[in-house]
Amino acid sequence: MVKQLTKHGNSMAMVIDKPILELIGADADTPFEITTDGQALILTPLKNPKGGEAFGVALEKVNTRYARALKKLAE
Repeated sequence: MVKQLTKHGNSMAMVIDKPILELIGADADTPFEITTDGQALILTPLKNPKGGEAFGVALEKVNTRYARALKKLAE
């Protein structure tokens, strides 16, 4: 698929077709991380921007509650 950039104020924009958004599980409210390898733009949808934070909280609870058991397992 070939797309053209269009002028949007002082910026450029590109419309992403709905089937492509559905394929990657994104919608109008999905934040994207934009990176580049120097020649291409890479758009990565952030599925759950607070997911990493929630995981950290859960991990801390598990480590606190089961510290002794985890230490024995590690030995």
